[in-house]
Amino acid sequence: MTAFGMTKMKQFDVTPVAAKLAEKPVTLIQFARSAGRNMLEVIPVETLRQTYVRGPLNIHYICDPEMITELLVGQGRAFPKAKFTKDIIGSAVGNGLILSEGEKWRQQRRRYSPLFAARNLPVMAKHFAETGAEVADSLAENEGPVDVSQVAPASTLTNISRVIFSGNEEVSSEQIRLGLIAYFNYISDLSLFDLMGLPKWLPRKKWLMSKAPVTKMRDLARQVIEHRRSENRGEPRDFLDFMIEALKTDFEDEETTVDNLLTFVVAGHETSANALAWGYYLLALNPDIQNRIRTEIQAVRPDGLVEFSDLESMPLLRAHVKETLRLYPSAAFFARDASETVEIKGVTIEKGDALFFPVYSLHRNEKLWDDPDQYRPERFLGATLPRGQYIPFGDGPRICIGAQYAETEIMVLMASVLRCINFSLGEAKLPEPVLTFTMRTSGPLILEAERAS
Repeated sequence: MTAFGMTKMKQFDVTPVAAKLAEKPVTLIQFARSAGRNMLEVIPVETLRQTYVRGPLNIHYICDPEMITELLVGQGRAFPKAKFTKDIIGSAVGNGLILSEGEKWRQQRRRYSPLFAARNLPVMAKHFAETGAEVADSLAENEGPVDVSQVAPASTLTNISRVIFSGNEEVSSEQIRLGLIAYFNYISDLSLFDLMGLPKWLPRKKWLMSKAPVTKMRDLARQVIEHRRSENRGEPRDFLDFMIEALKTDFEDEETTVDNLLTFVVAGHETSANALAWGYYLLALNPDIQNRIRTEIQAVRPDGLVEFSDLESMPLLRAHVKETLRLYPSAAFFARDASETVEIKGVTIEKGDALFFPVYSLHRNEKLWDDPDQYRPERFLGATLPRGQYIPFGDGPRICIGAQYAETEIMVLMASVLRCINFSLGEAKLPEPVLTFTMRTSGPLILEAERAS
């Protein structure tokens, strides 16, 4: 049984909670109204059964792996980010890597790709392991019900503080925490006017609430960058060090640097936090696999901080993370605009058409997956999937630059916690998946946490 809404999950029901998609096409007004609340409600349910669905107006819903590969990889330059995406988050992340196009985007991609190279991940993993150990200790000292939808983002916020804002005595960790929370709340508030493409001179609700969270966070980021550039820290010790190092020989204007720092903060926090919360829930739902993963972790790293090199010996944990991102992709939907007319697999896409990629539906499409709604981490043990079928981080030239960073963060945090903490389902009701800026829980996700035997 696939559950929707605030449904009480019985102990014997092992089908993960799922979203309810739109049973029939929605009008433009319905789309704008529902999408501002939960984008999943406007995705046609047919996208779970068909790999291509022609929507109303000029919308194409794409769940065909071959079409996805051609549109994002083969002809990616012809399909820029959707205008409404830029309208929604542009005020927060500016014209950095996530939204820029053309040569400006290519310059930034070349500049920042080395930051996310595998050689830098061991340095990042040390910070993640310290956070994971602190979370495990806290859960061990406070056994009982815990809202993992709060524990998870708190963990990734701590990591952000450690890997980006560390060593800056002028900015307290509490300033960073409060600033980031306000910032994330601001950018997660989708405007109906943006979704409908209405003129910018029409005031948005979030504007009436003021842009103070964005302004404050941009000022904070600018302050941190200037302070760090004035220091001589020697070997890079965190992400910001690597970023400053890259800019020594290839400097960009300060505002673009701020744009990109905040882009990395937003993307790094949201993807990892959501995956952690859903991942703990899936293991509570499947205690046998949770125990197997714990045994795997303890065999590799029985004590001490988890290290980056440990992860290659944890295949089941890695498969669990991948299956979590299949069922609950943080970037569960993205869109592109067609800048020219093309024909792919008999489908004509006209210039100006909207291409919607419902990753949530792609990852649960019955034509592509066996038992698509079931948790089966073994799918990712040795099997090679067709390109375009599994895209939690997108695909093509614009695939998420921090994909390895995110997977490393999730795995290190989970390994650190699961080694000594067991999660189980209690009597609390389960929230539904909702999609605004990213896919998260609609409310508290309460699990029982106790020391593992």
